[in-house]
Amino acid sequence: MKKITAITALLITLFTAHCADAQKNAEQLLKDFQQLSGSWTGSLTYLDYSSGTPYTMAADIEVKRINDSNEFEFINTYPKEKSANSTQIISISKDGKYIGKEQVISRTEQAGGRIQIVTQRQGKDGNDNKQALIKQTYTISGASFSMRKEVLFSGENKWILRHEYAYSKK
Repeated sequence: MKKITAITALLITLFTAHCADAQKNAEQLLKDFQQLSGSWTGSLTYLDYSSGTPYTMAADIEVKRINDSNEFEFINTYPKEKSANSTQIISISKDGKYIGKEQVISRTEQAGGRIQIVTQRQGKDGNDNKQALIKQTYTISGASFSMRKEVLFSGENKWILRHEYAYSKK
């Protein structure tokens, strides 16, 4: 009977520690993304798959936390291509393991107070919708913010930089 009680106590301790870590991870990600609140100006550079060359255009973003939820609204505007304007909602999972459908692979604190968050997911990309591993890297600081999307097509061994947004605080 004592063995069962000890095992039960151990399992409860491990579960409680895991839940506390998950909550801490989610709170940290929320704090990181909260730094993004406000207006940013910058550019989008993306790989044009048809020509194989990168293209850069002006891009601005406004980030708002939706009430006190785990969701952030990203309002993307393109001053010279208004038809491309879009809005997306980014959700941070309650356990801090996902940003949207992307699994959080790492979160590191870098020099100068920058935070880098890397996520990955399986998906499709390219003109012919090929299977790929898609990596998103968010780099956040008080004065700058970037989002970098890289793609590793199935059967390949070289990552391709699909696009990168680079912003400065307005």
